[in-house]
Amino acid sequence: MQRRSLLALAALGSLASTRSFAAGEIKIAHIHSVTGPLEAYGKQTQAGLMMGLNYATQGTMEVAGKKIVVMEHDDQGKPDRGRSLLATAYADDKVDLAVGPTSSAVALAMLPVAAEYKKILLVEPAVADSITGDKWNKYIFRTARNSSQDAISNAFVIDHDGVSIATLAQDYAFGRDGVKAFKVALKHAKIVHEEYLPPSTTDFTAGIQRLIDALKDKPGRKAIEVIWAGSTPPFAALAAQDLKQRYGIEVFTGGNILAAMAAYKAFPGMEGATYYYYGIPKNPINEWMVAENYKEFKAPPDFFTCGGFAAAMAVVTALKKTHGDTNTNQLIKTMEGMSFDTPKGKMTFRKDDHQAMQDMFAFKIKVDPALAWAVPELVKVITPAEMDVPILNHR
Repeated sequence: MQRRSLLALAALGSLASTRSFAAGEIKIAHIHSVTGPLEAYGKQTQAGLMMGLNYATQGTMEVAGKKIVVMEHDDQGKPDRGRSLLATAYADDKVDLAVGPTSSAVALAMLPVAAEYKKILLVEPAVADSITGDKWNKYIFRTARNSSQDAISNAFVIDHDGVSIATLAQDYAFGRDGVKAFKVALKHAKIVHEEYLPPSTTDFTAGIQRLIDALKDKPGRKAIEVIWAGSTPPFAALAAQDLKQRYGIEVFTGGNILAAMAAYKAFPGMEGATYYYYGIPKNPINEWMVAENYKEFKAPPDFFTCGGFAAAMAVVTALKKTHGDTNTNQLIKTMEGMSFDTPKGKMTFRKDDHQAMQDMFAFKIKVDPALAWAVPELVKVITPAEMDVPILNHR
């Protein structure tokens, strides 16, 4: 009798141990800008990530019986801090993978840490080409668009014979990689001037004057391409110069967060291409996210809300395929070439550099008096097949 009881207890202990393992945790570090110049971007990404995890797991926050635990960290937009936070997350917190960061400069500092600890870093929303280019390693995946995707989609709009273009960009990886990719994408239009200003610039007077001087006497169509991220974009300063009326100079750019697109109202008819605007994609996931964002925040989802959501969809899709196995090599094998649904449509991780191939959206700005921001009306969906996105990692 006593022996039977002991065997029963042993069996129960073994079952409990098995259940404990099955009901373990999947730990994700989310390192992003809670504070700093890109604070708005970071907070949107965080909201989208949590919303996406909720959607992808049907509200359970579990995959294969394992609870998803997200550990939030503020890199403050500082590369050294981001690198340190990622190392601590891998080494001390024993996270299975990490998502982030917001800034390209921070991302570049973090890439070697992922290689050192042999853990995945899913980059969202940092954009610089070099992240999946010459600084890339096999542990890096990216759901965010890269500079080449921005550049190629914007070139669809303005790349015609006889067009003279001057660029205005921030003087760090995001801006310089953006201009470099844009120059490669152009086959007909000519770059006549490149203007780089510090990311913290608030007085654009001198820089805009140099742009005017470079363009004003050029024949044919002339335009300024703006590649800018952060809390003080140059659009209000450009609008104050009345460039179209005085010099025949147009302004064009990519999409942005809603707060930044308030300044776009000064440029009705302005053309460009965007990664996301909540009114453009027509699919059930986007409809759910829009409704949920209104419910939770009393506002539509923003540019980087979509990015955080896409990162969550990628993570959960991969974990479902591995049945909750977080072994890094298994995840890499699973994610290479993997397709997954997002609010902006299907994305696929390219095997060569783990960059997500995705649609971009050509737009023309419409001013709606009922909205605080300008509306990027869809002109064309630019599919991955229409964008010859270069592979830059020399793998």
